[in-house]
Parts: sequence; structure tokens; C-alpha cells
Amino acid sequence: MSAPSPYGFASARLAASAIRQRIGTELPVAGIVLGSGLGGLAQRIVAAVSMPFGDVPGFPTVTVVGHAGQLIAGTLAGRQVIALAGRFHMYEGHDAALAGFSVRVLHALGARTLFVSNAAGGIRRTFRAGDLMLIRDQLNLTGRNPLVGALEPGDERFPDMSEPYDNEYARQLGAHALTLGIPLQEGVYGGLLGPTYETPSEVRMLAALGADAVGMSTVPEVIVARALAMRVAGISCITNLAAGISPHPLSHAEVLETTTRVASRFEALVERFVERLA
Repeated sequence: MSAPSPYGFASARLAASAIRQRIGTELPVAGIVLGSGLGGLAQRIVAAVSMPFGDVPGFPTVTVVGHAGQLIAGTLAGRQVIALAGRFHMYEGHDAALAGFSVRVLHALGARTLFVSNAAGGIRRTFRAGDLMLIRDQLNLTGRNPLVGALEPGDERFPDMSEPYDNEYARQLGAHALTLGIPLQEGVYGGLLGPTYETPSEVRMLAALGADAVGMSTVPEVIVARALAMRVAGISCITNLAAGISPHPLSHAEVLETTTRVASRFEALVERFVERLA
């Protein structure tokens, strides 16, 4: 019989207990994961209480530029939220279970809605750097799954992934974007292990498989959320065109520059989504 995961149910409860001692016990309407360069949303959280990842039991420190490594609790558009400014990537050497552990902690804190965001490379040739893409589905091409191992209390052993991203939330985000005058694309997110960017041949393969954008995160978080019956919404910021489509070499600096440029649109859309959550 498999040993309990160090990033499972019991560890999530321990982490949630430590967080509550710092931030209080009010239940959040949503947990929000902020990807590379998208952490500016935290500045819109009112009466914010911050907690460094290093102070959360089970959380490692963040090593990626553009990730602040802070848990922030407070109100966004008058609603209680918990935001994670940063995440854990498997390319940093972390287990898939750790890459999804923050979602278990958000669930233990009472969140039943998960909003994920990321920076991604555009595969669809109609995309332009700075586009926002509503994630409608995902491809797990990392070769890893955060649910492998002993069944954790509260998990579905064989989660249904026919609707990983909630269709009603997708409809709401589309309507909010239209109201706010924010152009919103939609498509499929392909998750790879990284940390290398993809080769032109790999990009052609991804396009053939049905991916519209590609990145190195998010997938394990969504898998854990669905195992816990959380509803998920997600946005990718298309920060660059993928290799073989882009006319110049790719860089993380370009990713951060683009997310900074479109941050206000992203933040306005997330704020409206949270405001109108049931």
C-alpha cells in the first residue's frame, strides 16, 4: 500500500491551519493562482494580509522571476478571496503532487472555485502577443499526474475530465469581457514539463494535437481541483508566438514585458468575474 503523500489531505489541513492563524477564518469565494508577471492583481485586493510562501508549511520558496511567492488574502470587488502570487513548477524539480498542492490548501481553506492564470506561447497563428485566451480545455503532456499514489481523503479516484474548465464560468467570462470591451480569445492549453521552450517541430506537433497555446504550469493544479470537485476558470496571457511562428528567439524577459503591458485588462476581467460570482 502506498504511503500518504507529503502533499496530500493531511498536509493541506496543516498548511490551512497555519494560514488561518495569520489571515483569519472568513471563507473565500475563490482561490486565484497568478502566473508569471500577472501578480499585479494582488494590488487590487483590499485589506490584504500577506504571507510568504516560506511561512506556509509544505510550501517551498519560489525561484522563478515574475513570481512573488506570496499568499494574499482580502477582498476583491467586495468579495473575500485568497490569491497565490506564484506557483510551483515541475521543472524546478518539484513532484507533480507539489505542483498541485497549493490547490489542496485553497480547498482546505474553503475555496470551491479556482481561477488559474498563466503566461503562454501562442500556437494558433491568428494569435498576437498580448491576447488573452479563455482556457476551454487542456492537454497534459508533462508525463506526470499529481494524483498518482494513495487515494487522498476527499479525492475522486478517477476524476471526470470531460469539463476541466467550467462551461458556465467560461460563458460568464465571455460576457464580462464583452461588457468591459476586452478582446477575449479561447482555446486549448497544452502543458509541457519545461524548462526549455519548444522546438519548431514540437510546436507543429502540438498544433496537430489540438493545442492553441503552450506553457509549463496549470495542468496539475486543474487536475487536483477536479479531483476535489472544484469548479475551474482559467485565462492564458499569450505573451509570445511559439517557436517556428515567432520571427525571433524566445525569452522570459519578453514574457514579463508582455504580461505587464496587458495586466490592466487581465485584472479588470478577473475582478468582474469575482464580483459576479454566485
